Amino acid sequence: MNEPVEIILYDSREELDTAAVLAAVGEEFKGRIVAGEMTSELLAWTELLIVSPGVPTDLPFILELKAKNIPVWGEVELAYRFAKGRLIAITGTNGKTTTTALTGEMMQTYYESVFVVGNVGTPYTQMARQMRDDSVTVAEMSSFQLESIEEFHPCVSMVLNITPDHLNRHHTMEAYADAKFNICRNQTPDDVCILNYEDERLREKAAELQAKVLWFSSRRELAEGLYLMGEDIVYHSGENIVKIININEMNIIGRHNWENAMAAIGAGLAMKLPLACIQKALRTFVAVEHRIEYTATKNGVKYYNDSKGTNPDASIQAVRAMTTPTILIGGGYDKGSDYEEWIASFEGKITWLVLMGQTADKIENTARRMGFDKIVRVESMEEAVRFSYENAKKGEAVLLSPCCASWGMFKNYEERGRIFKDLVRSLPE
Repeated sequence: MNEPVEIILYDSREELDTAAVLAAVGEEFKGRIVAGEMTSELLAWTELLIVSPGVPTDLPFILELKAKNIPVWGEVELAYRFAKGRLIAITGTNGKTTTTALTGEMMQTYYESVFVVGNVGTPYTQMARQMRDDSVTVAEMSSFQLESIEEFHPCVSMVLNITPDHLNRHHTMEAYADAKFNICRNQTPDDVCILNYEDERLREKAAELQAKVLWFSSRRELAEGLYLMGEDIVYHSGENIVKIININEMNIIGRHNWENAMAAIGAGLAMKLPLACIQKALRTFVAVEHRIEYTATKNGVKYYNDSKGTNPDASIQAVRAMTTPTILIGGGYDKGSDYEEWIASFEGKITWLVLMGQTADKIENTARRMGFDKIVRVESMEEAVRFSYENAKKGEAVLLSPCCASWGMFKNYEERGRIFKDLVRSLPE
């Protein structure tokens, strides 16, 4: 018989409202809550530490526990220990949410019990106890979540791309990439890892993997894998070429979304889905909220919400997806990013750059140094939308793609995007 354990919920904030926490966790919680400084007594008592993804794993008390060989798990590892069935895990700097949502819809065309969890919105731990032996789980995994895995082992993994992001947390690109590649650390030759051939770092890392690699590319033909042949996405098995779908049959636009579709197709092939099921999901899937999401047309100007564009690479993809002159709204919390490639991607397409938030100075200085000076500074989303409405011409577009996190001005990128959409929809014709 297992010995009873005591569970402690710990938060470093002295002002934590413990009554609100107890109300949230419910009456079945029999542990206790500790707020404030982590004490040596509490550390001595700890036999297992489970950290929220937002908690850096290099905090002194966490390093102290690791030095004593005390297990430190993240929420993902905890969920995995209780979950059942097969797991498809997806990571990458950009495209995770779209690919996860599409892969989930694809699995639902064929399997009865499908869960879509993780960074996409529904916590893995929330659903783990509901999973069955025949369940298929599709999980979006951030680098924060993957830092603290031990036995986490998907049968299909994906790394869509790796570009600079969250360097304030990981400090170096090497550490960031290593965290991402934890997704396939425990995979075996019986498993599949789906990788983007156009990412040089992924090509280098592939040699270290145990899993079978399935490549995809939007820019070249492959001897084996998924790629574009004209306007068709095809799969080359090494022997035969099979047409999967024409890109014009899908509701998502832009090369980055064709890559996301290829990755999802790879998961469908790895999970032995019939081609008709894969094609059905591709034809019916619509873009996820906040990712180059068409919002409205006002006075002949199209407005797009790309609030999920929280780093330069994501915003570059959004800019490239625009096909008309565009007013771009950007700026926000500084994650230590460099903005030169983002500014370079404007290529005569961006008519005005509307900046707000903590990074406005840094972005403006970079843009002016690179010869772009059509810049206006604003203090709020309301002011940004108003300027765009007054200056965009019929046939043009307005794109919110901040290139930065939302913290400081908004609770999260979802709130930022919804405020933008509400403001746009309330504009007069």
